[in-house]
Amino acid sequence: MRLSVNGRPHELPEGTALTGLLETVAPDPRGVAVALNGSVVRAAEWPAIPLREGDLVEVVTAHQGG
Repeated sequence: MRLSVNGRPHELPEGTALTGLLETVAPDPRGVAVALNGSVVRAAEWPAIPLREGDLVEVVTAHQGG
């Protein structure tokens, strides 16, 4: 299936959950926030969220520093 991750095209096998995507784009989940189709998804829900063709995923990682 094809979807968008941070505005870029991305392909994943059908049936991939949000955690499957995050393992490739954000292997360290600390400080990561995710929005799916414009709605923030709590980290506790990531394993239960299936991705679908055409989904828009935004992955943001917080960094310390000034």
